[in-house]
Parts: sequence; C-alpha cells; structure tokens
Amino acid sequence: MAVLGSAVLFGTTGTAKELGPDSASALGVGAIRILFGAATLWLLARQAPRAHDLRRYAVLLAIGGLGVAAYQPGFFAGTERLGVALGTIIALGSGPLFAGLLEMSLGNRPGMRWLAATLLSIVGGALLVGSGAAEADFSMVGLLAALTAGFGYAVYAVVTKRLILAGLDTTVASAWQFSIGALVLLPFLGGESMGWLATPSGLAMALWLGIAATGIAYLLYGYGLRSLDTATTTTLTLAEPVTAALIAMVVLDERLQPIEWLGAAIVLLGLALAGGRLRWRSWRW
Repeated sequence: MAVLGSAVLFGTTGTAKELGPDSASALGVGAIRILFGAATLWLLARQAPRAHDLRRYAVLLAIGGLGVAAYQPGFFAGTERLGVALGTIIALGSGPLFAGLLEMSLGNRPGMRWLAATLLSIVGGALLVGSGAAEADFSMVGLLAALTAGFGYAVYAVVTKRLILAGLDTTVASAWQFSIGALVLLPFLGGESMGWLATPSGLAMALWLGIAATGIAYLLYGYGLRSLDTATTTTLTLAEPVTAALIAMVVLDERLQPIEWLGAAIVLLGLALAGGRLRWRSWRW
C-alpha cells in the first residue's frame, strides 16, 4: 500500500508540469525537483547529513545519486520529445525490466509471476496511453532519454535496497542519493533560464513536485522497499499512468476512451498479480 501510495503521488507529476510555466525546461524542473525533494527527505528523516554515512556507503550512494540524476531530467526530456503518454510508458515500463535484469545480475531471480505481472501492466499501460502515443512524433533522442530514466530509476531502487540491508535508514538513504543527484545536475544549470521559479505557478509546481511527488512519495516508496524486492516494487509503481489518467480527467477535463479504460483495468490486474507475491524474501548480494 505504501508503494501504491507513492505511485499515486508520482502520477501527479505530468499534470503539475502541464499546469506550470511553459518556459520551465526538463533539466531545470528535474534539478529543482531533486533539490526540493532532498531537502524534504532530510526534514522527514529528522537528522542532519552525517559524514560517517557518506564515508561508509560512498560507492553505493554515488551510484544511486547518478541514477537519480539520470532519472529526473531523462523522464521530463522523454515526455517533452515523445509526448507525455509515450514518454511515460517507456520510462515507467522499462524501469521494472531494468530492475529485474539488475536483480538477476546480483544473484536474485524475480520469477515468472513477476515477469507476467510486469508485462501485463506494461501492455495495459500501453493501451491506456495508446491514443496519446499514436499522435506523438517519434524521436530517437526522446526514446533514449525515456530509457535512461527507466534505467536510472532501477539503479536507484536496487541501490536503496542494498543500503537498507546494509543498515542505513531508509529515508536517510534516499536523502543522500537525492542530495548527490542534485549536486550532479547543478553544473548543468548554468545555461538554463530559471526565471520561471520566481513566478507563482512555477514556485507552486516546484514545491508540489519536490515536497509531495518526491519527498513524501519516496518516503512511502522506501517504506515499502524495506520488505519488498526491487522488481516487485518497481512493477507496483506502474499504477502511476492510471493515476495520471484519472487526474487528467478531473483537473484537465480529459476523457478516456473505452480502450483506455480497458488498459487501466489490465494494469490493475497486473498489479494484483504482482501483489500476490508481496512477501519478504532473503536477498543474496
């Protein structure tokens, strides 16, 4: 339930970006979201960053931070170039598959039930966003950006699981990775126009994305990750496109076609199948 709750918050990002200033770039929004998200996570962790944690888990935190830095701008760049529908399903759909491959490379086999649930949810997501995807112009850069986002997301999930098993607090592990991700992206903001952040709509978008759709969302995500493997966790976040579609109906006055309702139902069926294996399993690292 915690992971599904995080997926609901993740599903608000597209609408928040749509309601924000047109001048906000993918890199700018992604970097600000990570920065605000890191600050929120540290507040939720109720402790200051400790050099001891950084020294002890330096390699894992650096890898996870790079994953975070790749995911955020990659996602927004993918949706900008491919359209929100196609970019979202490629980024979210590839994340669980990358996570499963990473798990297998580390000696853990997610199993056929997970694979069936993931593929079912991806097919449902494709039907859900099918009309929007069909109207989008294909972009190789957008495709690579969306796949980079999916891979970065998987890296973050796998690294966070390892940090939890190594004894680091879940929220602290996320806060460190988002802090490092923000530092990685800061040098690239030199040529970006950030004037949108000073506007009411820009600030509101940044605060929502940073506090709710990142800080609180990843707090819930980390809570679920303590007892679930990364493959199952990333599959459950495929509830995001269903949430995004429902929010778009309410806020943006969009309407779903029958095929899209069918896609949403298939996604929920896939999530129910994944939910059948929500149990703690020992991890071999």
